[in-house]
Amino acid sequence: MSDQPPTNPFMRILSSLGPAIITASVVLGPGSILSASKIGHTYAYQMIWVLVIAVIMMIAMTALSARLGIQLKGTICDELADRANRPIAAATGIILFLIAACFQFSNNLGVLAAVEPFIKDESNLSIGIIIGMNAFIILVLYGFKHLYGLIEKLMKLLVGVMIVAFAINLFQVKPDWVAAISGFIPSLPEWDKTKSIQDVMTPVVALYATTFSVAGAFYQSYLVRQKGWKRENLQQGLVDSTIGISVLGLITMMVLITAATVLYQNPKVETLGSVADVAKSLEPAFGKSAMIIFSLGIFAGAFSSFLVNAMIGGSILADGFGLGGYIDQKWPKLFTVLALLVGMGVAIYTERMGAKPMGLIIFAQSLTVLGIPMLAIAMLWLATRPDMKGENAIPAWMKILGFIGLISSVLLALRTAYNLILQLMNG
Repeated sequence: MSDQPPTNPFMRILSSLGPAIITASVVLGPGSILSASKIGHTYAYQMIWVLVIAVIMMIAMTALSARLGIQLKGTICDELADRANRPIAAATGIILFLIAACFQFSNNLGVLAAVEPFIKDESNLSIGIIIGMNAFIILVLYGFKHLYGLIEKLMKLLVGVMIVAFAINLFQVKPDWVAAISGFIPSLPEWDKTKSIQDVMTPVVALYATTFSVAGAFYQSYLVRQKGWKRENLQQGLVDSTIGISVLGLITMMVLITAATVLYQNPKVETLGSVADVAKSLEPAFGKSAMIIFSLGIFAGAFSSFLVNAMIGGSILADGFGLGGYIDQKWPKLFTVLALLVGMGVAIYTERMGAKPMGLIIFAQSLTVLGIPMLAIAMLWLATRPDMKGENAIPAWMKILGFIGLISSVLLALRTAYNLILQLMNG
């Protein structure tokens, strides 16, 4: 049974937050922070409107997923197995697990990047941090009962750390607020005419893709079920999705505006290869304290993504095979550990060899071409079944924006496929 909502409006809003904060935590990782920083570095405040659109699409898809989680009899994979067949549910689980496992190494390296400015080039210490971090998460998985509540509290703490850290940096750099507000008005970016349209669009597409995460939205349906929400919590689900994802957008915007203020047309900053480069770029102008505070925000973002990403992969894989989809259950835990170990192994290899595992990255990108649209199609297919009428009807605006989200995910997948073909042709 879920708790009755408080009568005080403010407390009611606070009590409504939970599942979408976890979703925002996995989406707001090193990739989002780096993409927002690159946009600020390249285009100053001009592309804020792209972030706003991505946030609106993410709110709609997350709210749709929450609605399905509350209204459907079983989980999404259960419903796919019952209404279509088990192989489709299993394929959904396998693809999402492989995507999560393949990219888990970057979450390991993201946490490492947050502490990189302070550990110099000590590779053994770096590897020790990676192993210790994964071991800690595995101990938590098997050392605590009722993991959902613990994870929700931890994610709220980490999101709070990000808000405080990035807000301190934002007000320290004193941005041009008039120029920042003008960035909400859609406009085409100004760019060096010697660059190709591909070079121009890459950071813009990356900002959209790292904010609008269909995989993160998909898992929202599982989170609301683990929280125990029922039909009477439908309004809470919408409030949770709106506020939680808006927080994601707010934090990303703070990073973008900070980067636009400090890095745009800065001759001392030519490229940003990692989030560590972003943190280091603050030190010359604002001192070591700015770098430390920004690194703290990076650590909170990377660690939250690190934990929840593995949990999504493990839970959906187990549920795809009908073995349960809640993190307290045996098989989701085992598969989550497997995702953690894959990410840890590849991260250690990357640290030792000093090069990215391009084969694995290409494989993961190939999976996203098929997998991400598949997740969007699964949610929209379930939302438009004949039994989803009357009191079960999904609001039209969720379905309309969901279909637009599907189209954008297909376009992103086609763009990824095109880039993969170019990579393979160029050897």
